[in-house]
Amino acid sequence: MIRPGLCGSVVCQTAGVPPHRDVAAFDERAPGYEQGWRGRLHHDIAGRAAKLAVSVHATPRRVLDVGCGTGYLLRLLASDQRLRFTVGVAERLPYPDGAFDLVVSTTSFDHWADQRAGLSECARVLAPGGHLVLADLFSPLLLPTLLAGRRGKARTRRRASQLLTAAGFTGLAWHDLYALIIKAATATT
Repeated sequence: MIRPGLCGSVVCQTAGVPPHRDVAAFDERAPGYEQGWRGRLHHDIAGRAAKLAVSVHATPRRVLDVGCGTGYLLRLLASDQRLRFTVGVAERLPYPDGAFDLVVSTTSFDHWADQRAGLSECARVLAPGGHLVLADLFSPLLLPTLLAGRRGKARTRRRASQLLTAAGFTGLAWHDLYALIIKAATATT
């Protein structure tokens, strides 16, 4: 269980990406996103990501969730209603350099238009020594998907590790988060 009240202000960075199939799909299912089996799955993954986030940065004052969906993960990390939601894209985060202690992203990385640029932005908005928790689909089982609709995406730990290093992250560690394919990378600036 996550202890309430660990964070200062928390911000969600979501939506606003150029229209394509991923955004349309999320918009379509958003009203029921926290219900049914998808909701249970989302809550379980977010809960595990929140525990991991607290293990790498126990008391962050400012948290950014890139691609936060309904904000469930942020609600786990914050004890009150200091949540602020901003529409934008991962590749152009509308915040000053060093504005956050912790950046999290749970199951949205695969949908970023330019993953390298998005990770560079995450590094830019993190304070020195800040932490990133990046949870998504990373598995060799996903390699066949790179031949079609996910060409160019980081769907393996190796490719994601290369992008994280290129963005300036250090201290990279991988964690099994959920089932065989949901992994999380933690890294620092």
